[in-house]
Amino acid sequence: MIDETLFEAEEKMEKTVEAAKEAFAGIRTGRAHPGMFQKVLVDYYGAPTPLQQLASFQTPEARTIIISPFDKSSMHAIEKAIQVADLGVNPSNDGNIIRCVMPVLTEERRREYVKMAHSQAEDAKVSVRNVRRSAKTTLEKLVKDGEVGEDEGARAEKELEAVTKRHVDQIDELLKHKEAELLEV
Repeated sequence: MIDETLFEAEEKMEKTVEAAKEAFAGIRTGRAHPGMFQKVLVDYYGAPTPLQQLASFQTPEARTIIISPFDKSSMHAIEKAIQVADLGVNPSNDGNIIRCVMPVLTEERRREYVKMAHSQAEDAKVSVRNVRRSAKTTLEKLVKDGEVGEDEGARAEKELEAVTKRHVDQIDELLKHKEAELLEV
């Protein structure tokens, strides 16, 4: 029962780290990349559809991204969704493709992105700690009910703390890399 609880907690923590990676990918750096458009939902025939499912992306230059819709009739809906998403880009439509040119990042904007990254990292850490608290409560209940011994419970809690620390450190490392990437001119 202890092993199941620890395994489940570690699995949830891994998912939290992956979610943090995805969140960091959505934060814009000086280069254009399709990950920026990951959260953009397009109203496609009345259903909110992720932009990745409606178009292909190309990056011919560092600051330019070209979006080629599979269905040309969705061009205006995609353009509108990008404008509403507040990504800091102004899409231009030439009838076949949508071209988005990333403006040069100012120092102030870079600092805002760093703050955003710190906020997302803190949210991820809180999520990991919530998983730890839930698992710890489960372990304490097992000891209290007499299903496992106190020594086993203490060992499991130490292991849980080690797993938690490892995942929090991974999030900190991701944040450090993203921060360096954002502040790089």
